[in-house]
Amino acid sequence: MKDSMLIAIAALAAIAAAVCVACGVKSPPEPLAFSQPQQILDLHASSEKTGVRLTWGRPITHVGGGKLRDLASFVVLRSVSRGPLTEIGRVAVTDSQRFQQQRTFDYLDRHTLNGQSYSYEVVSMTAGGNKSQPSNEVTITKSIPPPPPNPENFVVPTPGPLP
Repeated sequence: MKDSMLIAIAALAAIAAAVCVACGVKSPPEPLAFSQPQQILDLHASSEKTGVRLTWGRPITHVGGGKLRDLASFVVLRSVSRGPLTEIGRVAVTDSQRFQQQRTFDYLDRHTLNGQSYSYEVVSMTAGGNKSQPSNEVTITKSIPPPPPNPENFVVPTPGPLP
């Protein structure tokens, strides 16, 4: 009985030592701030007939420099007339496991009024819930875009001699 107890204790000690020695990761752990997605710096807004369209590029690295493989969504924030920013929508990222990934994203804010000023920011989120710093802020006053040229009144320029 003593021998079986000693064997069991030795086996448990060996398992505990193996678990404590290594976690399987060959690099030192990174601080949480390094696992945040890189900040979006190319947010643009344009006025359309049906609302304000936002466009931005996909972040491809973490703040720490590693490749961003777990991008899950974007949170779209808006303020009206320089008021507080509030979440108005989310854009899901569904291509994280694909070889070819979407490079640009967009969001159409349909709840806008002509003549009203809006400010927007976008925040990236990973599958683990890590958030990026807010993107660059864009401000736009909603307006009706000019109509396309009318084919009946369109005048083709006359070519002239080359200088």
